[in-house]
Formats: sequence, C-alpha cells, structure tokens
Amino acid sequence: MKPSFEHFKGTLYELVFKLSPQAKPIVTKCPDMTNVEWSEAQTAQRRRFKQANEYAKAAMAEPDVRANYEELAAIAHKHPYRIAFSDYFQGKDLLAQK
Repeated sequence: MKPSFEHFKGTLYELVFKLSPQAKPIVTKCPDMTNVEWSEAQTAQRRRFKQANEYAKAAMAEPDVRANYEELAAIAHKHPYRIAFSDYFQGKDLLAQK
C-alpha cells in the first residue's frame, strides 16, 4: 500500500481499514448484519456493554471520580475511561461511593 494509507483506520463507504497484530494494513468489506438474530446471551452482553459505557461516561464527568481513575490509569499505563469501563464489569462503582 502507499504510505498514505498505512496508518489509516476506520470505515469508508463499504470498506473497513484496520491493522493486523503485525501492524500490516488490512482492507475488508463491511459485514452485513441486517439479518442477524442475536441470541439471548448476546443481547444480554450487549446490554451490559451499554451499561458499562454509560457508567464510564458518568465517571469521567465527575471530577473527583475522574481524578481517581486518572491516578489508576497512570499506574497501569491505560486510559482512565477503559479502567472505569472494566470496573463496571468487576462490580466496582466509584460513583456510588461518593
């Protein structure tokens, strides 16, 4: 690929641009999910992800909680949002402790 497309990630029309684990560019067609019927377990997991996302957004909006997550993120070399997202699945709710 040309150097201009080596670091391009995302979608463009019906194409997906991403990098392989070996950092090689991959171009694929967008999957058609219109006729997919999700199982109950898949629906429940998608619901949990939505709730975790809402928790992480709310946690990042609270200055005290965000500061706590930023400290944890600096130690773990991760993004504070991702740590908050993970905390939701582990049952840790720093918003309730406020």
